[in-house]
Amino acid sequence: MNPTDPTDPTRALAQFAATLKFDAIPAPVLRRAEDLFLDWFGSALAGKGARPVESIARFMQSMGPTEGPAEVLIHRRGSSPLVAAVVNAAASHFAEQDDVHNGSVFHPAAVVFPAALAVAQALGRSGADLLAASVVGYEVGIRVGEFLGRSHYRIFHTTGTAGTVAAAAAVGHLLRLTPDQMAHAFGSAGTQAAGLWEFLRTAADSKQLHTAHAAGAGLTAAYLAADGFTGARQIFDGPQGMAAGMSTDADPARLSAGLGTRWALAETSFKFHAACRHTHPAADALQQLMREHGLAADAVAQVTAQVHQAAIDVLGPVVDPQTVHQAKFSMGTVLGLIAVQGRAGLTEFDADYRSPAVVAFRDKVGMALDAEVDTAYPARWIGKVQVLTTDGRALSARVDEPKGDPGNTLDRTELVDKALRLAAYREGATEAEMRGVIDRVWALAGAASVPHFLG
Repeated sequence: MNPTDPTDPTRALAQFAATLKFDAIPAPVLRRAEDLFLDWFGSALAGKGARPVESIARFMQSMGPTEGPAEVLIHRRGSSPLVAAVVNAAASHFAEQDDVHNGSVFHPAAVVFPAALAVAQALGRSGADLLAASVVGYEVGIRVGEFLGRSHYRIFHTTGTAGTVAAAAAVGHLLRLTPDQMAHAFGSAGTQAAGLWEFLRTAADSKQLHTAHAAGAGLTAAYLAADGFTGARQIFDGPQGMAAGMSTDADPARLSAGLGTRWALAETSFKFHAACRHTHPAADALQQLMREHGLAADAVAQVTAQVHQAAIDVLGPVVDPQTVHQAKFSMGTVLGLIAVQGRAGLTEFDADYRSPAVVAFRDKVGMALDAEVDTAYPARWIGKVQVLTTDGRALSARVDEPKGDPGNTLDRTELVDKALRLAAYREGATEAEMRGVIDRVWALAGAASVPHFLG
């Protein structure tokens, strides 16, 4: 990277991340950032008590201070920014309800907000500072995910890889790094970027470790850069950089495309079903078909979900899920819950993912690569299903924009309802407490300092 070349995409990305001002962010983007923050907050509370999350929390808290300025949400205690960022990141990626950006196949909230909130609280930054830093994290992380391309996602969990850089960008903005320091933070973040999909085959706990590590490593990279620590100048597209090791279709132009004019944060989708996003388009299509035709689960003989290749790559290994979390990556289980229970929410997974009726339906479900769906992906996630009924009818349905996508989004009433359900799921907060949180989130832009939200 040539630090004096304004056409260098890495330099342009670092310049943007270091210098973006709150007043330059359009109001609709800021309101969307508030919505995404609330959605993330509920997801973080929903990870309370989950075994992998608590394991990470015990480790971090044994290594870090028992008190501090940054809020560990699930335990209502303070600690260092590093401890809080890591634990909150692990917690927010367990319930599978955190947001996703389609084009980058990246879950920004689970890595950006934990790091940004912890550091903003520790430094006494304003609500506007937190929102601006979060926008920076989203814009950078999404572009890194898009840069790495489809080939990257086949092996790597983009939230763990691009997420490390996203967290570094958000924290670096709060630390007020110079553009040159920000570029070094990117270098240190990129060399730590990690996360492999192999964990799904055996229902391992790695997914929460991916977000925990990304938030913590990104935060570390930014603090080190502030102290003069240097990182690789060409971490993205250098001959031994991220693209060289992690992608076969990387496009460096995507790193800086539309900076300051295209707000990628506003393209981010909310999750409606409590499952891997790759299942959502088919789930919406099956839900629509069964309602339109008045079908009961036992009237269905066979279901084919017509999907993109990444859905097959990620979901295909999960044949007989052994845990609730693994079941969220089983197309058959998700469609079984839709057919049997009418929804695939948190409580449905907990109660019924291995019930005889859901398992019986699961075994009727297959996936097939569909050329139209695959060509549209990842910019668009089309849902198509074909259903054969027990009385011999061949039915089909499609959705062009799943529930939660920007053109079919959740409004604030729906987001509040979702946040209340997430908070109640593992008793992370009472309804009264959560309504207080909601009021503070809506008022963040005017807050002189970022508050502690609970406890």
